[in-house]
Amino acid sequence: MVSVNLGVLHYVLDHIYGAFVHRTKLSTPFFSKGWGGSKLDLLERFVKQLFPATETQNWPPTLVQPMWKTVWETRNACLREGIFRTPCDEQLINALPPESYNARVAFLVPKSVPPQKMACVVHLAGTGDHTFERRLRLGGPLLKENIATMVLESPFYGQRRPRLQRGAKLLCVSDLLLLGRVTIDESRSLLHWLEVEAGFGKTGICGLSMGGVHAAMVGSLHPRPIATLPFLAPHSAVVAFCEGVLKYATAWGALREDAEQKTGMTLEQARERLRSVLSLTDVTRFPIPKNPESVIFVAATDDGYIPKHSVLELQKAWPGSEVRWVTGGHVSSFLLHNDEFRRAIVDSLNRLQWPEENES
Repeated sequence: MVSVNLGVLHYVLDHIYGAFVHRTKLSTPFFSKGWGGSKLDLLERFVKQLFPATETQNWPPTLVQPMWKTVWETRNACLREGIFRTPCDEQLINALPPESYNARVAFLVPKSVPPQKMACVVHLAGTGDHTFERRLRLGGPLLKENIATMVLESPFYGQRRPRLQRGAKLLCVSDLLLLGRVTIDESRSLLHWLEVEAGFGKTGICGLSMGGVHAAMVGSLHPRPIATLPFLAPHSAVVAFCEGVLKYATAWGALREDAEQKTGMTLEQARERLRSVLSLTDVTRFPIPKNPESVIFVAATDDGYIPKHSVLELQKAWPGSEVRWVTGGHVSSFLLHNDEFRRAIVDSLNRLQWPEENES
C-alpha cells in the first residue's frame, strides 16, 4: 500500500510541477506564435528526408572542426569548450534564428588512457536544459571508467536562444521540428568527429526527455553500433505535447487562430493537426539500430509526462533493446536517479566491441 501511495505521490508531483511551471500566467506557453508558416512545410520535408533510401545516402555527415578553449585541466582530466558553425543544409540554417548558427559543446575527457582505449558519449539536452552543468555532473563520475562526456548546447537553448523566446517555450511548432533536425545533424557530425578525428574506440549518445527522443533517432541512423540511451523519453513528441503534462503548456488557442485565418480550423482540429505534424517524430518509424542490444531505455514507473505504453512501444519496435525502470516520476527521477543513468551508460558501452576485436 505504501508503494502505491508513493507512486501516486510521484505522479502528482509531476502534475504540481507542471501546473506551477506551465499553467500559470507567469509562464509563456509553447507555440504562442502559431505554426510557423512556410517554415513548417520546409521542416516537414526535411524531417522526412532523415529516412535514407540507402544506408550510405546521408553518411558521412559534414565533418566539423570545433575551435577549442581549455576551461580547466588537472593531472587526470581536462574540460574544454568548443564552438563550430552548424553543419546543416543552408535551407535549415536560413530557417534558424541567427543566435543558433554557431553550436557550442563542452568536452570532459580523462587523461589516463589514449582515445582508442576510451569511450565518449554525447549528451543531448532535455526540455529547458540551457547549460552544460547538469550533463557534466552526470558524466563527471564516469571519468574513472575511462568514459568521456561531450555536451551539446541545443539550438534555441542557452546562448543559442533567440532574443524573443522566453525560456524553453518555443514560439512556433516549426521551431520544435527545426530544433530536432538540427540537433540530429550536429550530433551525427560530432560522433563522426569523435570516431574519425579524435579516434575514440567506442561512442554513444544519450539524452533525457526530449534529448532522449533525439538520442534514439541519432542512434537509429548511425551506420555503426553505438551505445544509445534514451532516459525518461517518449517514443514521439505527440506523447509529450498531446497526452502528457505539456498539453497544458501548449497555446492551443494561438494554434487555432493562426490556422483559422486560412482554413477556419476548430480547436479540436488544431489538436489533431499538431498530433499529425508531431507524428514525424515517432521513433518507431526509424530504422532498428545496428546493435539493439546496446540500446538501454531508463523509464520511470509513475511518470506524469511520459506514460509507460510509450516506452514499451519503442522497445517493441527495437527487439533486443532493454528497458530499466526506476521508481519515481519524471521530475523526481531526473533529480534522484543519476546513478541509474550512469550504470546504464557503462552497461551499454560494455555491450559494444572495441575496434581491434572487430578486426580479429
